Amino acid sequence: MTPFKTFLTTSCLILISGLATADDTPTPPSYQKLLTPLLESGQTIIGEPIAYPSGTPKVTGAVVVLPPGKETGWHIHSVPLFAYVLQGEISVDYGDKGVKVYKAGDAFLEAMNQPHNGMNKGTVPVQILAVYMGAEGKPNATLVPAPAPQ
Repeated sequence: MTPFKTFLTTSCLILISGLATADDTPTPPSYQKLLTPLLESGQTIIGEPIAYPSGTPKVTGAVVVLPPGKETGWHIHSVPLFAYVLQGEISVDYGDKGVKVYKAGDAFLEAMNQPHNGMNKGTVPVQILAVYMGAEGKPNATLVPAPAPQ
């Protein structure tokens, strides 16, 4: 089992075990007390409105690992993408929209139709929890040419 799956399993067991009282009667907790909000928004990091694709929904969760000195390559997302940086720091070049730097603990809704390129300029691998809110037959990411220099 991966460390992340072990963490999730342990966290779920701790949460579930904390929901029962001494007489084993479940006590519903205040839902808000269980939450640690990471992000709430209706637009991407560069201000695009979130637009869900049509078709049969398909959610994909993945941990993206980018080694030191590597790049993602220029790409776009045609589906909404929630990202949470688990480790390291990544610089993302959005072309004419500028460069943004995200570090461990940062959450964001990635740009969708704006070409961008992620770069790990640090000394440790960047790990990002990526949750794509896509649809059957729609790619989560598509490689594109780098934009022309300004």
